[in-house]
Amino acid sequence: MQSPDLLLAIDQGTTGSTCLLVDQNLRVLARKNREFPQHFPKPGWVEHDPDEVWASVCSTLAEVMAMSGVDPKRIAAIGITNQRETSLIWDRKTGRPLHRALVWQDRRTAGHCEQLKRAGHEDLVRQRTGLVLDPYFSGTKLAWVLDHVDGARARAQSGELAAGTIDTYLVWRMTNGDVHATEPSNASRTLLWPLAGGGWDDEMCRLLNVPKQLLPDVRPCNANFGTTKNVPGLPDGIPIHGIAGDQQAALFGQACFAPGEAKCTYGTGAFVMLNTGTSPVISRHGLLTTVGWQLGETTTYCLEGSSFMAGAVVQWLRDGLQFFATAPEVEAMAASVPDSGGVVLVPAHAGLGAPYWRPHARGLISGLTRGTTKAHIARAALEGIALQITDLLAAMEADMGGKLSQLRVDGGAAANNLLMQLQADLLDVPLARPKNLETTALGALMMAGLGIGMWSDIGDLKRAWDGDREFTPNHENPQIDELKQHWVAALKICQ
Repeated sequence: MQSPDLLLAIDQGTTGSTCLLVDQNLRVLARKNREFPQHFPKPGWVEHDPDEVWASVCSTLAEVMAMSGVDPKRIAAIGITNQRETSLIWDRKTGRPLHRALVWQDRRTAGHCEQLKRAGHEDLVRQRTGLVLDPYFSGTKLAWVLDHVDGARARAQSGELAAGTIDTYLVWRMTNGDVHATEPSNASRTLLWPLAGGGWDDEMCRLLNVPKQLLPDVRPCNANFGTTKNVPGLPDGIPIHGIAGDQQAALFGQACFAPGEAKCTYGTGAFVMLNTGTSPVISRHGLLTTVGWQLGETTTYCLEGSSFMAGAVVQWLRDGLQFFATAPEVEAMAASVPDSGGVVLVPAHAGLGAPYWRPHARGLISGLTRGTTKAHIARAALEGIALQITDLLAAMEADMGGKLSQLRVDGGAAANNLLMQLQADLLDVPLARPKNLETTALGALMMAGLGIGMWSDIGDLKRAWDGDREFTPNHENPQIDELKQHWVAALKICQ
């Protein structure tokens, strides 16, 4: 029998789960994605059913193995990457969730965050965790479940319950409940983990009223997170050896290993992340300071800016407004008009993230006339995505004290050439797109491979990055200044 020589990634995202099987050269042997239902019980509330998430993972695992035709015993290790702040609580004995998972887009704890701000805790939170008080993060979500499910707090105090982000839940399910663990990139998104590391923060746990007994063990990203047990379609005993939150995994997968290197991932949301090296940099312009990854004893830190709606705007045009049947059609529709005709779309459907931090903001379309068509709105949607990223990069450059030389891009919407050119023009920075846009999954695979010694160091991985296309700014684009002026005016309405 051939010895284990393949790597398997599970990329558990906001709207679907993807599995990727690769060889030692990171050549993709099989890939499969499956969407799962989104639940919106009230305006501003976004939930996932953990069983539906797990079912989507199991089905993609089975389909990838069937597509590849390889013996699953050839899998040397599994890497996991995940939507980050989405969190849930479950029973340690039965595995049953107490409530649906509260998704990172969920806004229900905005009032709790406002109370904490009024009480004067924001500076402490910023200095201790690098984050801001916003319902985006996991801590207030966990507190909400404990406060709204009968008996949950007493059960948490007695040690009957376990909590975690989606990576933690998947590890728990894949090891048949043997391992309750996460790693620093996910832990640093909870409001409960100090930037300096060293364990869950007692003061933050008291402030948010989240018992430490609920929380998982925290291990380096390339540590051993147990082995598979009773996972449909996989043999027992495959090590889980690489975990990182999706945006950190994408930065790693883009080979942005040096300070000053940055990427933007255009997924459900859009996320800009800049490597700042082994020392955290506290932002002065509304960005987040977060753990990038920990390999062994060395921690890498990042600045991050998050836009909550990117690909999700296109999904909304497709499903909510029925502008087109498939998401890729947005490019041709938007390109059918030379400009947006004065229409501005602010994608604040789930509030505004960095650098604005307006949790109560809502989406806005302005500048409509009798001549406005679907094409104008579709183009305005792409412009709105790009304009949010432009504001994020401006804040990042202000924190850096200099201009980026290049931005690496990935994610599903990075395949949209019109969006990428608009982005390059607005930023006045060249964009580099890799041949493989699955950089989130690749980052988890790279960490898993490092964890089992498949590669000796990150130098081998940096040489493996393969570019597809560079988008050079068009300095002759006459629309840029007008777009920015209309955008600033529209943002003032989104209070």
